[in-house]
Amino acid sequence: MSEAGERRRRAAVGFILVSVWLDVLSLGVIIPVFAPLIQRFEGGDAAAAARWIGVFSTVWALAQFFGAPILGALSDRFGRRPVLLISLFGLAVDYLVMAFAPTLGWLFVARVVSGLTAAGMAVASAYIADVTPPEKRAQTFGLIGAAWGVGFIVGPAIGGFLAAQFGLRAPFLGAAALTVVGALYGLFVLPESLRPEDRAQFAWAKANPVGSLNFLIAHRELLPLSAVNMLLQLAHYVLPTIFVLYASNRYGWTVDMTGYALALTGVCNIVVQGLLVRRVVAWIGEWGAVLAGLTFGGLGFAIYGVAPTGWAFLIGTPVFGLIGLFGPGFQGIVTRRVAPSEQGRLQGANASLVGLAGVVAPTLFGFTYAWFVAPGHPFVPGSAFFLAAGIHAVAALIAVAVMARGPRPAEAST
Repeated sequence: MSEAGERRRRAAVGFILVSVWLDVLSLGVIIPVFAPLIQRFEGGDAAAAARWIGVFSTVWALAQFFGAPILGALSDRFGRRPVLLISLFGLAVDYLVMAFAPTLGWLFVARVVSGLTAAGMAVASAYIADVTPPEKRAQTFGLIGAAWGVGFIVGPAIGGFLAAQFGLRAPFLGAAALTVVGALYGLFVLPESLRPEDRAQFAWAKANPVGSLNFLIAHRELLPLSAVNMLLQLAHYVLPTIFVLYASNRYGWTVDMTGYALALTGVCNIVVQGLLVRRVVAWIGEWGAVLAGLTFGGLGFAIYGVAPTGWAFLIGTPVFGLIGLFGPGFQGIVTRRVAPSEQGRLQGANASLVGLAGVVAPTLFGFTYAWFVAPGHPFVPGSAFFLAAGIHAVAALIAVAVMARGPRPAEAST
């Protein structure tokens, strides 16, 4: 690649980093106020609010499950830039609807749209695959993960400040403003990454979850690799599902203490993906990074489950943070296995499976935790974390089996 081409590539990657950061930042901004706003709509009824939060989480994941393959396939047909920009501007409008929603029904509709537009992150990943040489993809995806971590740490702090100063609706306006900034930046700066000769025809038969599954089956290693990624994401959902309950009931942590613990997890993620990924991949390769991420992530969950004190729990956080090695290694491997015209479908298919994991996880981990702490049952407060560790072990076995088969060159499916 020429020096000028390398500069253009870096500028494009820089936009994606900024775009991801702003997108996650805007998502994080609304975290502190979304549940209280639902409770306000329910007249202060905490139980009713909890039920609605579960419904909203499931619907958001379902929207991603159906929306990600469509956006991925559209980006393969029309290019990454227009799909990314439409997704960002649509998300900004969605935040405005949430800011002024007069009823819970309006908020529900907005949440569905939010799930559909959030699937645009899959297109951002396809963009990275377009502009980054295969040998550099793991490192670049690591930077994407670091940007995600920074946004997720800073966003809730900004949202809490805006809510305290200006009310529960203010963070939604802040999120809309941040998203518009990202969209405008892309409108004036972002070049297209997918060449016209590398584009594929759009077909509804392919742009749906079933079509995505067929696409993964058509490539020998993609289905088991995507299953490994889905299992890891499924296990990771144990944190938003039961962490607050677990920490408050077992360790007596207050809400602010759980927030600090989650922030520490985010800091470890930033360190791993921003500073360690390049060195680790150079040392043990992409497959080594995948297996290391699965191993340390599972070990971290096990430590969380057995930790008798809050301090012991925190000791597991740096260990768990090494799970961040998985994503860059995984993306480096799978993006080599499809043609340039199918990177959008690849990312959409994986995002769809992650959405499916988000549908299953709250029930899986919530009921596991509830059963093992209920009177008359064996008291195992760390049961949900042990289940997550077991899921990691299964994922690692599948990854080892796929690695043993050896690689297959990239080719376009029919």
